[in-house]
Amino acid sequence: MTAGLVAGVDSSTQGCSIVIRDAANGALVREGRAKHPAGTEVDPAAWWDALQDAIAAAGGLADVAAIAVAGQQHGMVCLDADGEVVRPALLWNDTRSAAAADDLAAEYGAKALAEATGSLPLAAFTVTKLRWLATNEPENAARTAAVCLPHDWLTWKLRGTGDLADLITDRSDASGTGYFSGVTNSYVPELLELALGRSDVVLPRVLGPSEQAGRTPDGVLLGPGAGDNAGAALGLGAAEGDVVISLGTSGVVSAVSATPTSDETGIIAGFASATGEHLPLVCTLNAARVLDATATVLGVDHAELARLALTAPAGAGGLVLVPYLEGERTPNKPDATGSLHGLTLGTSTPAHLARAAAEGLLCGLADALDALVEAGVPVRRVFLVGGAARSDAVASIAPAVLGHPVLRPTPGEYVADGAARQAAWVLSGADRPPQWSVADAERFEAEPRPAVRERYAAVRELTAPRWG
Repeated sequence: MTAGLVAGVDSSTQGCSIVIRDAANGALVREGRAKHPAGTEVDPAAWWDALQDAIAAAGGLADVAAIAVAGQQHGMVCLDADGEVVRPALLWNDTRSAAAADDLAAEYGAKALAEATGSLPLAAFTVTKLRWLATNEPENAARTAAVCLPHDWLTWKLRGTGDLADLITDRSDASGTGYFSGVTNSYVPELLELALGRSDVVLPRVLGPSEQAGRTPDGVLLGPGAGDNAGAALGLGAAEGDVVISLGTSGVVSAVSATPTSDETGIIAGFASATGEHLPLVCTLNAARVLDATATVLGVDHAELARLALTAPAGAGGLVLVPYLEGERTPNKPDATGSLHGLTLGTSTPAHLARAAAEGLLCGLADALDALVEAGVPVRRVFLVGGAARSDAVASIAPAVLGHPVLRPTPGEYVADGAARQAAWVLSGADRPPQWSVADAERFEAEPRPAVRERYAAVRELTAPRWG
């Protein structure tokens, strides 16, 4: 049994959270949080400042034996030969590289890309952002000596050496770059060269799930970290057959699977897990903020939005919200806008709009779940987590739309918990992660409502591109 405390960090799009837990049993000791600036382009220094603020809010690391960082996937962090940031990082939700994604697929071949990396790159992927950089900012591309991901950069900063050779990552986050194979566990240099025009840049060394990544200057052991979705699965204790639907800034449907996927349509991303398996994943750009936007339109808070939604009939009387409020990633429609269909005198009520918002959000995720099932991914349990999962309307309606009962764990910092669990694993030197208790979960059941999805399917393609 491992003694001592461990820390886990979630450096997300919105902010930084840290949990400090007992390494032996996972009991929460203390925690801290700090905000990140909004936007799709961010100076990484803001992440470091937020991490320091979160650590301070959690009482520091003086008594912590090990720490690991999980973070938002795909973001492009470019460093020069001196380790300085070349330009603000482009985040996963920056869609300016959509044309670059199309170009890479055309040049390399969609099937070849899926076979090489498990995924067809979309605008979110690092590889497409590198192509955009090479095309639009050639001077910055020429200055780039190393490319890493947000969690890689934070782990490197924690190590404190400033040596590019000390950049490390893990296979779960590397599998979201678009130039790494989670099957061979190696980079694909020709894809990096195709994107950036050269392959001589330093890439983080890819560590195993429980491999040590060095120590901080104060002697705290570092874990390799993980991508946020893999971190959440680890924090939930998800095993093969478990599906995790995360409703944060993005909507993510992922499943722990013993076998890899290779989808040349680009719907399923063939990512890796933080425990050595695979994590096939489907991601949408629009999730929690669909509820935020609807609440704003109606002038209500989220509790009232949920109450309104549950007073309206299933299917919202035929009112359908296609929630592409920020374009969309799955399906790949970066220039699309949201659409509202089926307005009548009878459906022009706050309750019907609230219901349509919850159902529209869930219908997109149900399509994602169907894609995983069609690819042969087993579904044993469905977990519903993230900010929007706290809505009783979303949780209550989800089984009817998804066609499966859902478990809603007690709200928590599951990405940070996964990072903490990894830190304990690294500290212990064991073959498997520690068996911590998982939070209690509410179970929601409802009769499937195929008509809701049929109506959504009939109108989801009737979306318009952005003006201008």
